[in-house]
Amino acid sequence: MSAKEFDAVVIGAAGIDTNIYLYSNEVDFNVEVNFSRNRDYIGCAGGYSARLFNTLGKSTAFIGTIGDDFQGHYIREEMARDGIDLEGLFFDPEGTIRSVNFMYKDGRRKNFYDGKGAMGIRPDLAKCASIMKGAKVAHFSIVNWARYLLPVSREAGNIIACDIQDISDPNDEYRRDFVRAADVLFFSSVNFADPSRLIDQFLEDNPERIVICGRGKDGCALGTKNGIEFFPPVEMEKPVTDTNGAGDSLAVGFLTARYLDGYPLEESILRAQITARYTCTIEASTSAFITPSLLEKYYSGMKHR
Repeated sequence: MSAKEFDAVVIGAAGIDTNIYLYSNEVDFNVEVNFSRNRDYIGCAGGYSARLFNTLGKSTAFIGTIGDDFQGHYIREEMARDGIDLEGLFFDPEGTIRSVNFMYKDGRRKNFYDGKGAMGIRPDLAKCASIMKGAKVAHFSIVNWARYLLPVSREAGNIIACDIQDISDPNDEYRRDFVRAADVLFFSSVNFADPSRLIDQFLEDNPERIVICGRGKDGCALGTKNGIEFFPPVEMEKPVTDTNGAGDSLAVGFLTARYLDGYPLEESILRAQITARYTCTIEASTSAFITPSLLEKYYSGMKHR
């Protein structure tokens, strides 16, 4: 059992993503072969989040699944080399999670997610409790088995953060446990032009909660008991080449700045936006995230925006 204390425990899915970068804005189904650039890397919400906390210099534990297969062993070796604690790693008998992501030339993407046995497997609650005990932040993605660790996290005294991703229905039963448990709630408003109604609804049952909405090219929104604030996007010289992991980076950037480094809310939002925008300049990789020193450099140039 773990006797360590961590800055952050990430609970969720890590898998192998295959990004298919198309040379055009459409797939031609009239021909057998379409040419593209195909790249494999460690991804999914848990993979992005754990590796980014670690890159930002925070002691990180990962609770998640891999398969007893080539992809799973590769993930374990790489994350262990990073220095991420993997005591909470357990096997999915159906294999390692995979995602195939079509990346269009105009910036659109379409993701095809294979969650393997995530709906039926269960974590070792006692082992996970020993890992989570004493951690400052527990960051959950919405893989099904993670919901069973929400009460464990509450008992451990963690700040519970949940990313419910691109919701289409705020009353979605699948996400309900995560919404109710969250001290800090992240979501994407890709399906809503104005997220205000959703933010208000998420604050109704817990006014002390912080709600952060990623709005892509339109920036982000912050909801608290004091109201809703909208923040414009940040600009960088480097172009946007890959938006996979942008939401994960917004969440990790905020949690790191606010709860692990102790910055004020608005400053934490800007640091989170910088972190997310930088991730969008990285093509098919979770091993080249923004570093603390580079984050400070960007922040110094943007703090008076």
